[in-house]
Amino acid sequence: MPNENIDLKIGVCIDHAKLHFLNKFPESLPIENAYLHIGMFLGWLIDSELTSEYFEEEAETEIFRFKLRDLSPMILSEIWGGALTHSLINEKGNNFAHHYYCSGEYLKDYELTLANGLPSIYHVKDSWKNYQKISDILDKRFEKWNHAQ
Repeated sequence: MPNENIDLKIGVCIDHAKLHFLNKFPESLPIENAYLHIGMFLGWLIDSELTSEYFEEEAETEIFRFKLRDLSPMILSEIWGGALTHSLINEKGNNFAHHYYCSGEYLKDYELTLANGLPSIYHVKDSWKNYQKISDILDKRFEKWNHAQ
């Protein structure tokens, strides 16, 4: 389990569920819903083999269960404290995350792909069908970014 306090202090946190559920989060939803968009991206990083050696060692069981689709993206994010940090991602993944996630493009794609017609991004259902939809978008964005490099 990562030390969230260290990661947040030195500014290596890309996103954190806390930033969402302490902000404009719908009171009618369970707090776990703030973890989903982060878990979807983290799951895609796992499936795309863009995770760091540190994460692969520390989360071996969680990664295995995620790949078996026995551990949902929301639960994956919860287990890691809702933090998406640079320490979980390899160099290529970090470069892409900086370009795509940190620019706000990921949340725009997430909203258009999964939350279209819903009251907010936090109303998206934690399902493998939704994970596949956003993964397809992420694959396209990554391929485009990768070819531009």
